[in-house]
Amino acid sequence: METRKVQVTGGSTYTVSLPKTWATDNGVSAGTTVEFYPEEDSLLLTPKSETQRTEGTLDVSDLDGQRLTRAVMTMYVSGFDIIALEANRITTDQRRAIRSATQSLVGVEVLEETSDSVVIQDLLDSSELSIHNAVTRMRLIAQSMLNDALTALLENDEDMARDVRERDDDVDRLWYVVSRIFRATLRSPRAAEELGVPREVCFDYHSSARQLERIGDHAAKIANIAVELDEIDEDVADALQELHDDSADVLEKAMDALFADDPDEATRLANSARESVRNIDEHTRSIDELLREREPQAAQSLGLVVDSLSRSADYAGNIAETALQKAAPSP
Repeated sequence: METRKVQVTGGSTYTVSLPKTWATDNGVSAGTTVEFYPEEDSLLLTPKSETQRTEGTLDVSDLDGQRLTRAVMTMYVSGFDIIALEANRITTDQRRAIRSATQSLVGVEVLEETSDSVVIQDLLDSSELSIHNAVTRMRLIAQSMLNDALTALLENDEDMARDVRERDDDVDRLWYVVSRIFRATLRSPRAAEELGVPREVCFDYHSSARQLERIGDHAAKIANIAVELDEIDEDVADALQELHDDSADVLEKAMDALFADDPDEATRLANSARESVRNIDEHTRSIDELLREREPQAAQSLGLVVDSLSRSADYAGNIAETALQKAAPSP
């Protein structure tokens, strides 16, 4: 760490010198324009740069299938707008994996294809994306998935179960968008300013989005079980519905707390959500006792449903914890 004394020039202008090593490493010299970004009691400085599309290249010669798909997604989340995937020869299987990756990402399309490369591009302007809207959309989808997954299970509705599984892809796409926006705010103060959301709040949204993505996964898991199971007896169905309603209530309170503008209201809702999670643990144990009287294979599958509903409540409890931290006074 280096320190500098603030000086006054001309009677009204505050000036401070820049460390020479930092200036040299970042191409700052006499006449260079720099940008200042105030953040409460801090002031961030960065060399001014022209807004341009970030390009990256990835050698995919040794990648295929899920490894290649994950590599493309990682490049996207890392902030690259144009991604060139290169190899001596791009195989048919590799092209299929690349298409799978682009379909799993928002606004990404194949820009150019040759025998030895595929170039994909993010067509969305990241500065126009809203992390608040993305998390709000994730909330709505995750809530509806959890509700419809249980309905599909209790009513033996295979079409609804398949629809729930398809919506899981929508939650994943939004999760990648939130991750991309969040990482952009870490790299550049300009990104945070354009977003209009403090970086601490971006962190809170990113943490909560991760929990919503997991809830979506568990809803899809329940939907898979719904396709396999036959009719469920009334006692178990009523108990599962009650457990779902309790879990959904925790999620509702937690998300309301996260988005609440009033810190006192956010704290009240978050504490209520956390308290409800403890009640769900007791409810879960009572259902487990009920399932012991059922046929072993069905009991095992229904036990997984109970576990998914319980875990969804736990994830909602994590969101409530994040909401409490967001509402806490700044030091």
